[in-house]
Amino acid sequence: MKQNNLWMAVLALSLALPANGQQSKGGITPQMLQQIKQAYQGTPADRAIRNAIGNNDINKLAVNGESKNHFDTYFSNKIDSRGITNQKSSGRCWLFTGLNVFRSQAIDKFGMGDFQFSQNYSFFWDQLEKANLFLQGIIDTRRKAMDDKMVEWLFKNPIGDGGQFTGISDILTKYGVVPSEVMVETNSSENTRSMSNLIGLKLKEFGLQLRELSATKGATPEALEKKKTEMLGTVYRMLVLNLGEPPASFVWTRKDADGNPVETKEYTPQSFYREYIGQDLKSNYVMLMNDPSREFYKLYEIDYDRHAYDGKNWTYVNLPIEDIKQMAIASIKDSTMMYFSCDVGKFLDRQRGLLDVDYYDYGSLMGTTFGMDKKQRIQTFSSGSSHAMTLMAVDLDANGRPKKWMVENSWGPGANNGHLIMTDRWFNEYMFRLVVEKKYITDKVKEVLRQQPVRLPAWDPMFADED
Repeated sequence: MKQNNLWMAVLALSLALPANGQQSKGGITPQMLQQIKQAYQGTPADRAIRNAIGNNDINKLAVNGESKNHFDTYFSNKIDSRGITNQKSSGRCWLFTGLNVFRSQAIDKFGMGDFQFSQNYSFFWDQLEKANLFLQGIIDTRRKAMDDKMVEWLFKNPIGDGGQFTGISDILTKYGVVPSEVMVETNSSENTRSMSNLIGLKLKEFGLQLRELSATKGATPEALEKKKTEMLGTVYRMLVLNLGEPPASFVWTRKDADGNPVETKEYTPQSFYREYIGQDLKSNYVMLMNDPSREFYKLYEIDYDRHAYDGKNWTYVNLPIEDIKQMAIASIKDSTMMYFSCDVGKFLDRQRGLLDVDYYDYGSLMGTTFGMDKKQRIQTFSSGSSHAMTLMAVDLDANGRPKKWMVENSWGPGANNGHLIMTDRWFNEYMFRLVVEKKYITDKVKEVLRQQPVRLPAWDPMFADED
């Protein structure tokens, strides 16, 4: 009797479903479509807007004329820029930003003129370390199924050219730095896509081989380590072919601001790092975040959000935006640039170098509203940190409140001599990460740093690499 009842229930369910097995309710019916179509009336105004949008860039049509006319480039507190760099067609904004912070300090300390650290040198070691991070991750998860969330994440993200400040602290501390002329840019360093795709494809193949090897009887930790080392040899060769081979030592002449030679010495990358940067990057800097979708005054750590297996995960203090501004202003007033990241594509006028939430009036153009706040945009994957730049100026009103901010970008020359200006309201809505020296943090942040961090998974969508 029970079996008959079960059969009848299954039959009734099958009859209620269409042939493809999906629910029939919830689709767009003819009656519903008629109601939907009424949203577009085809009035002269509708037709004019439709014609305009169909033949023009939406951003140009949405420019708010009133906002466009209020564009002041004066800043009450500004650190002198040391020249604009250009990451070209690469995702190395995090690397350019970090090196630009230390470049400014080195120029001031030694009275130099034009000077840059080699981005290509640091990028080489970043790529090798990321390859090892992936392969060791495959070894660590070798007993998990292929559809395990962590295994899937590893194979989806074997390597990339993006990153964040942990890459600066991991790579510079371990491998040192060299001047730009000691290891110059190549086509592959400035246009990373082809190289990254090929290395990523090879790493995925290596990952499968490591999993297969781990299933054999001779799969000792030593055997897996040996195989991984052979694989990294292949990656190293691919990197040399694309980027050149990093120098073990070099001779370099420091020049003063007028271009006159001051001192010629032989260096290793590590000794150059000690002389021209000389900081403990892993303990001297604090990473701050403004993420209103999570609890403030908490310490968070993101698994695998690092550039080296033996490096340090991105660990940050989540704070209200006003707390972050307080420390940023203190740093700028003390002539210290900062690593800064944001959602740069939102409300950006690249021709004018301006970021302003009032600059584009999309609502009036489309006849609707866009009302999500920062928390809701994060929760719906509509916004997140996408680009790193160097924060170097703030304009304060008579009461010491910020009106606007300026960053040194790495997109080459352009509007504002390669800088971007952002209104304070834009800063509130689309700023996410800031890295400050410990001497600028507040007592409240010091207390948070004593917490045991909340561990977040590697695939948390809020924490994609900056590029």
